[in-house]
Amino acid sequence: MKNILLLLLLFPFTLSVFAQTGRVSVVTTTDGHKLVVNGKDFMINGMNWDYIPIGTNTVNAQFWEKSDDIIKAGLDAEMALLKNMNVNVIRQYTGVPARWIRYIYENYGIYTMLNHSFGRYGLTLDGVWTPLHFMTSQERKSS
Repeated sequence: MKNILLLLLLFPFTLSVFAQTGRVSVVTTTDGHKLVVNGKDFMINGMNWDYIPIGTNTVNAQFWEKSDDIIKAGLDAEMALLKNMNVNVIRQYTGVPARWIRYIYENYGIYTMLNHSFGRYGLTLDGVWTPLHFMTSQERKSS
């Protein structure tokens, strides 16, 4: 069951990473599953990230509508901190322009997964909808 959940979480991530790099795959070995990017094992050190300046909130920040100079200054400050923390993947909500996703990757090597409801209710795998199954406490004890 744990392996299936891992695959459910990693598969869509590989689709979003694929747009930013050459080759991404989930490799199955006798030890389990692992993410491989361009032939190298890839450990996700990720976090949810959004830029919300002091005095604003998620509803009225409108960061991506600011001037390029303000956006670049905000990204440079934040991404430098994230890179220093060894973050290599961020999850952002919809609305960030593609050119800023590209800027983050090209300048800081940080991948972006973009989708606010990623895997919330389930995932489509090989064209088949697979609903998310929440384990009961009894199922967790027996796994």
